[in-house]
Amino acid sequence: MTRARLFGSLCGLVFFLNLARIVFAPLLDVFIAEFGIGEATAGLIVTLVWIGSASLRLPTGWLLTKVPRHHVVIGAGTILAVSSGFTATATTVGHLMVGAFFMGIASGVYFVSANPLLSELYPDRVGHVMGIHGGASQMAAVIAAPLVALTLVVDWRLSIWTIAAGATAVTVYTWIVTRRTEMPEAGRSDRDFVSGALSEWRLIVTALVLVGTTVFVWQGVFNFYELYMQSKGLSSGAAGTMLTIVFVAGVPAFYVGGDLADTLPHVPYLLGIVAAFSLCLFALTLVEGLIALIVLSAVVGFVIHALFPAVDTYLLDTLPDSTRASAYAVFSSVWMLTQALGSSVVGLFIEGGYTYDWVFASAALFLASSVVVLALIERSGRLPS
Repeated sequence: MTRARLFGSLCGLVFFLNLARIVFAPLLDVFIAEFGIGEATAGLIVTLVWIGSASLRLPTGWLLTKVPRHHVVIGAGTILAVSSGFTATATTVGHLMVGAFFMGIASGVYFVSANPLLSELYPDRVGHVMGIHGGASQMAAVIAAPLVALTLVVDWRLSIWTIAAGATAVTVYTWIVTRRTEMPEAGRSDRDFVSGALSEWRLIVTALVLVGTTVFVWQGVFNFYELYMQSKGLSSGAAGTMLTIVFVAGVPAFYVGGDLADTLPHVPYLLGIVAAFSLCLFALTLVEGLIALIVLSAVVGFVIHALFPAVDTYLLDTLPDSTRASAYAVFSSVWMLTQALGSSVVGLFIEGGYTYDWVFASAALFLASSVVVLALIERSGRLPS
C-alpha cells in the first residue's frame, strides 16, 4: 500500500514538473506586453526552461551513485517549489529568465532520478508504471493553456504560484510517504557513474539510434504544428485546436503504450512505433480538409506519445541494477539535446523556401528508410535486447 501511495505522489509531482516546462509558452504574449520585450527575448525564456531541463541530467546521474534515488526526487520537488515562487515574484526579465531556468532544472533532476526509482519499485511492471506516470505528465500539456487563460483573469503570476503551491504540497507528501515505505535495494550496487555508463554504451547507442532521429523530427513537427495547420488553410483558432488534439491523444497513448511495452519484444515494438509515426506523418502531408486533419492529428499524437514509455521501458527493463541510473542519465542527457535541435533545423528549411509538406514528407521517408535498415540489423541479432 505504501508503494502505491508513493507512486501516486510521484504522479502528482511529475504533473507539476512538466507543467513548469510547458506553462511559459502560452504566457509569451503576456511577457512581451508586461516586460516590454521582443519575440526573440520571449522565446529565449522558453528555451532556458528546456536548457535547464537538460543541463543537470549528467551530474544527477553521478549524484545517484552517492545518494538514494528518493532523496534526489524530493530535492527536485524542492527546487521546483522554491524556483516557482521566485519566478512568480519576477519584476525584471532577467529575474524571470533565472527562475525559468531553475524550474527547468527541477524537471531534469526529477526524470533522471524518478524513472529508475519507479522501475525498481515495480520491476515486473515497468512499462505499466511508466505509462501511468507519463500519462500524468502528459495531462500537464493538456491543461497548461486553459490554466493560463483562467489565471489571466486575475494575474499571470497566479499560474506560477499554482505550480509553487502544488509542488510544495506534493513534495511534502512524498517526503512523508518515503519515510514509511521500504525502498528497493536495487540501486545500491550502482556506485561508479563513469564505468557504469561506459559498460552499457552499446545499449545507450542502440536506444539513441532507434528513437533519436524520431524525437528530433517530432520536436520540429510539434513546435511548428500550428503554423503547419495554418499553411493548410485552417484559422489560427482551428490550428491551435489541432495541437490540443495531439496533446489529448497523448494521454491514453502513455497508458496503452506502457502496457504494450511490457508484453511485446522491445526492439521490434520500438521499430513498429517509428514506422507507424513515419507513415502517419507522410499521410499528414497528403491530406486536406478539417475532418481528415482532426483524425490524423489524433493518430499522430497517439503514436508518437506511445514512443516515450516504450523507450523508457526498453532501457530500464534491460539495464542491470549496477548500471541503471548511470546509463539512463547518459541516455536522457543526449536524448534531450537531440530533441532540442529539431525545431531549429525545421525552421532553417522553412526559411530556406521549402514548404512544410516537403520538409515533413522528407523526414517521414528518412525515418521509414531507417526502420528498414534497423530491422535488418535486428533480424541479424546485433542489437541489444
